[in-house]
Amino acid sequence: MSNLDSRDTGIGAPANPPVPAVALNGITKRFGNVVACESVDLELWPGQIHALLGENGAGKSTLMKILFGLVQPERGTIKIDGHRVQILDPAKAALLGIGMVHQHFSLVDALTVWENVTLGETGRLDANATRARIAGIAERYGLEIDPDLRVGELSVGLRQRVEIIKCLRRDPHIIILDEPTAILSPEESEQLFGALRQMIVTENRTVILVSHKLDEVLRASDEITVMRQGKFVDRFTSATADTPTLARAMVGRDVEMPSGGGALRIRIPDKESAKNSDNLTSSSSPTGSVSSENSPVLCIKDALASGTANAPSLNGFSLKLYSHEIVGVAGAEGNGQTALVDLLSSLLTLVSGTVTVNDTVIPTGKAGAMAQAGIHVIPEDRQGSGLVTDMTVAENLMLNNPLGVTKWGVINRKQRSSLAQQIIAKYNIVCSGPNALLWTISGGNQQRVVLARELASQPKILVAAHPLSGLDISAAEYIKNHLIDAASNGAAVLFISSALEEIFDISQRIAVIHSGRIITETPREETNLESLGLLMGGSPT
Repeated sequence: MSNLDSRDTGIGAPANPPVPAVALNGITKRFGNVVACESVDLELWPGQIHALLGENGAGKSTLMKILFGLVQPERGTIKIDGHRVQILDPAKAALLGIGMVHQHFSLVDALTVWENVTLGETGRLDANATRARIAGIAERYGLEIDPDLRVGELSVGLRQRVEIIKCLRRDPHIIILDEPTAILSPEESEQLFGALRQMIVTENRTVILVSHKLDEVLRASDEITVMRQGKFVDRFTSATADTPTLARAMVGRDVEMPSGGGALRIRIPDKESAKNSDNLTSSSSPTGSVSSENSPVLCIKDALASGTANAPSLNGFSLKLYSHEIVGVAGAEGNGQTALVDLLSSLLTLVSGTVTVNDTVIPTGKAGAMAQAGIHVIPEDRQGSGLVTDMTVAENLMLNNPLGVTKWGVINRKQRSSLAQQIIAKYNIVCSGPNALLWTISGGNQQRVVLARELASQPKILVAAHPLSGLDISAAEYIKNHLIDAASNGAAVLFISSALEEIFDISQRIAVIHSGRIITETPREETNLESLGLLMGGSPT
């Protein structure tokens, strides 16, 4: 694959050659001993979508935070439309016409959608005008949402929509999209990029897209820059690149890609490996078939729970999980997945129905009851509910079991640090050490912290809600294989995702959720993506 040649500025060039909308030169930033960006050069041109690829920790988000004024570089220069600028904060970035959709939400839960959208604006606010503006953006970009809903009541997918609308409302001419479609459905993503493409063509704006979805990047972008370990490594035109080439550039090795393009092939436990597992039940077959002689480790029966405005969030939800199996829950965002995770996190009390673990009924909504029964959860919003970013890596690793490093109620810091260092090494968490603040490490490594913490407790049941969201192909492969290992070692794994490719990659049995209930269950090999897609929309196959 040929790299993109430099722009022709030689003989015959126009007297006043065009300048890039953004020119970053020699950008360098370190966090302790970790080099996030090292002498990075990047040019972004008007009228284009430029994709920025790389593994988690490659420096992509740090580079974009520097451009948006959230992080200050140690060295390097920034030019906007040919003029050198110093961007000290997001307010200055906004004045320069730069807007950013953040990977991790910058929203206030207690405020409504329209109040969040107007945060930071000066002058008198016109609520009705703001609502109308939100409605116009939502219609244009396929991001429908009620502007009067409180953000704290929204699912992660709907919060993502608010972030995008918040950026687009300010009408920036340079738009940074940091994993904007991580929680959006394929249809929503397609509509968003279609509208952005039309805007770019007609209004000559500049968009930079940070994404790990390789097929999406190839469809949506014009040019692609790849970073690895904080450095620029390659550049391509999207029209001539392909997913294997991009994956190889990202990780520095060949990666086996499925025919669909974006996700990795991973190892699913086969019948032979299942036979060798300790205390194996027949549920470990990749077909997901379960002998009637086996008892489920988790049984949710006729669960009914009310969501916002008395709308049922779980509406007769029933599901059984068995040891040694991975069950995928597929569904469009907003059909009860968040309520299901809240239920198994002891955050939701059922109106009716039961949750049993090994034939013991577990009280719902009682703090710690599900965890004490052996249910551990990887939440969909790792920063909002899975981690405390202002605490250290070691402190986050011990959040669910601080008693392991305490004596008479006092934390033994030396013991905590030693145990954390062992976990960091085992799970390959890239950080400067146990005392590194969590916000200084990449999103993929933050997800490893959550995974390591929950697996260290040896759960009977592991609930993984959108665990691959925002992860690069290498990190996704790593997380998936650890989930498979957990099932092979006897855990029942509940894998929740709106991405059908992820469901197919890892699940042995697939359950489709719609309107708060399971409408069908099937072994993976007895269905296909098209049939599941129809079921997710509520249509019979």
